[in-house]
Amino acid sequence: MKYVEFFEELKKEDVDIAGGKGANLGELTQAGIPVPPGFVVTAKTYDKFIKETGIFDEIMGILDAIDVNNNKELQEASIKIKKIILEAYVPDDIKTVIIEAYNALCGRIGRENVFVAIRSSATAEDLPEASFAGQQDTFLNIRGAEDVLEYVQKCWASLFESRAIFYREEHNFDHSKVYIAVVVQEMVDAEKAGVMFTVHPSTGEEKILIEGAWGLGEAVVSGTVTPDTYWIDKNTGEILESVISEKNIMFTKDPEAGKTVKINVPDNLKNKRVLSTAEIAALTNMGKKIHNHYDSPQDTEWAINNGKVFMLQSRPVTTINMSNGGEAEESVDEERTMVTKGLGASPGMASGAVKIISSIDELDKIQEGDILVTVMTTPDMVPAMKRADGIITDEGGVTCHAAIVSRELEIPCVVGTGDATKILEENEIVTLDGNKGTVYKGKLKEADKKETGKEQPAIMAQAPILTVTEVKVNVSMPEAAKKAAATGADGVGLLRTEHMMLTSGVHPKKFITDGNEDELIKILVENILKVVDEFYPKPVWYRTLDAPTDEFKTLDGGEDEPYEHNPMLGWRGIRRELDEPEILKAEFKAIKKLHEQGYTNIGIMIPLVQHPDELRKAKQIAEEVGLKPHKTIDFGIMVETPGAALTIEDFIAEGVDFVSFGTNDLTQYTLAIDRNNEHVADLYTEKHPAVLKLLVRVIKICNEAGVKTSICGQAGSMPEIVEKLVEAGIESVSANTDAVATVREVVARVEKKLVLKAARKRLQE
Repeated sequence: MKYVEFFEELKKEDVDIAGGKGANLGELTQAGIPVPPGFVVTAKTYDKFIKETGIFDEIMGILDAIDVNNNKELQEASIKIKKIILEAYVPDDIKTVIIEAYNALCGRIGRENVFVAIRSSATAEDLPEASFAGQQDTFLNIRGAEDVLEYVQKCWASLFESRAIFYREEHNFDHSKVYIAVVVQEMVDAEKAGVMFTVHPSTGEEKILIEGAWGLGEAVVSGTVTPDTYWIDKNTGEILESVISEKNIMFTKDPEAGKTVKINVPDNLKNKRVLSTAEIAALTNMGKKIHNHYDSPQDTEWAINNGKVFMLQSRPVTTINMSNGGEAEESVDEERTMVTKGLGASPGMASGAVKIISSIDELDKIQEGDILVTVMTTPDMVPAMKRADGIITDEGGVTCHAAIVSRELEIPCVVGTGDATKILEENEIVTLDGNKGTVYKGKLKEADKKETGKEQPAIMAQAPILTVTEVKVNVSMPEAAKKAAATGADGVGLLRTEHMMLTSGVHPKKFITDGNEDELIKILVENILKVVDEFYPKPVWYRTLDAPTDEFKTLDGGEDEPYEHNPMLGWRGIRRELDEPEILKAEFKAIKKLHEQGYTNIGIMIPLVQHPDELRKAKQIAEEVGLKPHKTIDFGIMVETPGAALTIEDFIAEGVDFVSFGTNDLTQYTLAIDRNNEHVADLYTEKHPAVLKLLVRVIKICNEAGVKTSICGQAGSMPEIVEKLVEAGIESVSANTDAVATVREVVARVEKKLVLKAARKRLQE
């Protein structure tokens, strides 16, 4: 068992080892993103600590006895458990390994007693569908081995903060199965810092949101300061809007004491713009790179020191809701008196009685339907926020704690009013508009008419636009199926296997060699079922395992994975599964089980083919387990190599029901560009004429042969490419969840254009 892992040894799948933050910092490091160096005290170390010290059963007993909706009871239990953890003696072998890791980090940096940030990283935190912010603690500017040990133990204790206990109960996480890792990372002495969302955090629009303030990012994340806000067009890089706020508070390192201190911002900086145009451009480019790497919207934290940008964290955006939460319509019949204005942070309208919260001791006065008003919410306020119908704060921006949690809870929120706690009166009735950031006196009719996000499915903005070209959705994780289905997509054009199979922490081959094939099949059946059931009877195209070798190395049983100079060009996709057919057989057996249960909407998609022989052999294996390709189940291929695109006629002759373009790989293989290499990333574009010619060629030949065509790569979420493919005759487009609505509008517009063009041509004839 490894007590510590350095970032270079971790990837995003290592949540069970390093928690959400730790795994993502490892992923960013390996992707070449500038991340301050560090290591993770693993979740197994925490497990060893609570088990060997004998405190585990005592903690679980306290948790079993509490009612988390009783704030006083919850707070008392939290204090008692944290005391037990902090007073327990840390075993000597754990102490030694942590001290050695800290000293090794200092050696890598080239300085003694380096200042570090120590951050909690729970194994159930920062995961899609479960992202309440700030459940555990972070400690900044810690220095020296003994202090590092002390604060690691404090992070362990923070797993039982009242807010974290409440969160786990709300999300049905078993307390006994949630562990905590601890990130120890070189401290960036930030001159300016903040948060960046790679899409609009509420609507999913292709706009990058950057918020920044002076000093450490804690001021922005906590909502202590109302930061500068910048909206950037993701495609062009144009700065669409800049809002420069008055920034009164900042966090920085005390040069004498070496600790983090909260100070007043110097007068000459209070109203000064934080980010230059060049810095905004650098952050935008980095945000796009991170989004593309994860292939999903990301919520990131950044810092700048001496002109250099560092990324401190990345996690999935789980708060996208394109419903607009019941945006208010202007009314000429009803008089409105605006009492204050801030930033619209979570969409929707709500009215109710004002309850001003000055401390967590007052949370119990929040009842169902009240409007919670406070200077800034804290994670401890989440139970009360859940009861409230709306949130209003004095401080914060649209990425602060109040904003993130309100979007998660799908309740309207206005932040950064500056004066709400002073001018609103206890029990006064107000209406807030979370779209416009306004607060009105009294109860407005619109607040009754309009639904909030609580009452309608996320993302479904309107009755779906009907198109001949199907618009499908990509699904990477079963947990995201409900949100993906709410887009109204015509099916799933890409169901990725990797998350389902690899997050077990065990190499798929180890399941089989250990005689546990049934367990692997069970995992696959349970996860695939969540998606096919949500979409039934719409088609779901399941892509068989396509993980490069470096993603297997950290799994139990992955020690013998070969080292490859470029795993993206290596032993992956169908080439690996034909060498290890027992894994492919397990996948096919899982699909057969679901097929027998009536889920006939599943299609099989084979990745990274480059020769028809691979397709033929895969179908033979499917037949061996009892599947009947082309007869009872659709069987298709990914076209993501130039070899497949240029010999598509031969694949059709072998027998194929559909093809889907994987443009991420097709582009990098066609242009000889590693899309993860920052030195050539600016040359990477799906719009290159060679890539487009391959796409159009395959569509034309498949249409003539009656083979369905689709696209599921990143280009399927790019309107300008979608337009060209619809014109070429593609039958379906599969986009990321946040892009389905936009892509459907593009498809509808192009189809109308083609109909109009044909009609005009007939008139001319």
